Amino acid sequence: MQRLAILYDASQAVLSTFNLDEVLSQILVIVRDVFHLDKAAILLLDAKAQELYVKTQFGWDAGSENIRVPLGKGLTGAAASDRKPIYVPDVRQDPRYICSLTSTRSEVAVPLMAREEVVGVLDCQSDQLDFFDQETRELLRLFSTQASIALLNARLYSLEQRRRAQLEAINAIARQTTAVLEIGQLLQQVCGLTRESFGGDHASVLLFEDDRLVLRAHQGKLTPLFKIGDELAANEGLLARAIDSRKAAVEKDVRQISLHTPGCRETVSAICFPLISLAQVLGVLVLESASPDAFAPGDVSALESVTDICAAAIQNARYFDRVRQLAYMDGVTGVFNRRYFELRIAEEIARSNRHNLTFSVTMVDIDHFKQLNDEFGHLLGDEVLHQVSGILSQQLRRSDVLSRYGGEEFAIITPETGMENALAVADKLRKVVESWHFPGVVRPVTISAGVAEFPLQGATRDELVKSADEALYAAKQMGRNRVVTAQMFRRTF
Repeated sequence: MQRLAILYDASQAVLSTFNLDEVLSQILVIVRDVFHLDKAAILLLDAKAQELYVKTQFGWDAGSENIRVPLGKGLTGAAASDRKPIYVPDVRQDPRYICSLTSTRSEVAVPLMAREEVVGVLDCQSDQLDFFDQETRELLRLFSTQASIALLNARLYSLEQRRRAQLEAINAIARQTTAVLEIGQLLQQVCGLTRESFGGDHASVLLFEDDRLVLRAHQGKLTPLFKIGDELAANEGLLARAIDSRKAAVEKDVRQISLHTPGCRETVSAICFPLISLAQVLGVLVLESASPDAFAPGDVSALESVTDICAAAIQNARYFDRVRQLAYMDGVTGVFNRRYFELRIAEEIARSNRHNLTFSVTMVDIDHFKQLNDEFGHLLGDEVLHQVSGILSQQLRRSDVLSRYGGEEFAIITPETGMENALAVADKLRKVVESWHFPGVVRPVTISAGVAEFPLQGATRDELVKSADEALYAAKQMGRNRVVTAQMFRRTF
């Protein structure tokens, strides 16, 4: 009776805390002090692996913390699967016994149950044969009930804390993403904040661009298999499941999915969320892990809230980007205007200086354009301007920048391109324009161009543009419908 009273008081102490580690520690202290044991452990259930693992113990041999016991195996596994205590007075006589302590002679394993579900096992061992009498076993069973309640309370408290942390994370993501309108910066922030708040080893954002699913941002510690700007198949694997269903797609092991291409070399498990705004799928947010089954089902709803916020922020940033682009667009030709050219050439000079790169500027002029306007009228002249700009745009790379510099003159920035290659590009443009049939214009339309390379023909904006302009002037003086480089111009004039 005295031991029962002591056990009751001790149990109340266990129930007074909600910290899991403290609960586990107090359970073992009570087992040691009230039952005078030298060896005891609490094994918790890993529901995913269907195994018990040692969470805390005293008196066990070194390395015992690495022990994992499948359900149904050993005395602890049997107690968990049968959901009832198991007592063995002489472990050497029981074929189920798995030797974890060489000196053990008797053992009792009591399942820890919470709402009829096994959460773990309290395992007590003794060096003496038949050490645990009926009263001790009954008290251990009664105590395990209190211990289970304490574990459940700690688990619920931990879950509540996790949910509170997730809500705080969602609010933080909402505050930070809605304040960012630059799309590139926003997407990097989405990746970083999502990983930081919800785990995973790598986060990626892919967006639809003209029906192509393109990687636009990624962040993490895994090895990416794709670079920014690469296109991925939207009709295969986990991506297709998320896009088609418009719901989160979770996979414990992506290696088992046919046609799925992971985003990183080490990826084992992944979760993919469609980014939906105004009933339109903008793209997907993907979290990847090098561990199997890394994403808890309870995280899905919180992450869906995050993706809703991110989708709205992406849509806002896209609208802002379109409005900003309109300020940089030429109304007649539909290409960028001079204001945008000035912005981009400054950026390209800074980038090339920072990374020791080169780039070229090409100034293009439509030959005899004033005469064409006078002869055929300004409406047809504007149409020629529009068609020439369209020809130039179609022939250039996505990374090249075409701007209407003024009047009938265009400026082209070709990043990471030396003068020789820029000359070849410009001459190709010249030949395409020369062979083009312009409706309503009875004579050929041609262009002249001047090319200058940074920093060879100019280390500043003014020097570089002046060099390209002088080469263009030389092309005009030499009879038009030709391309001249700044280097050729300086040799000739």
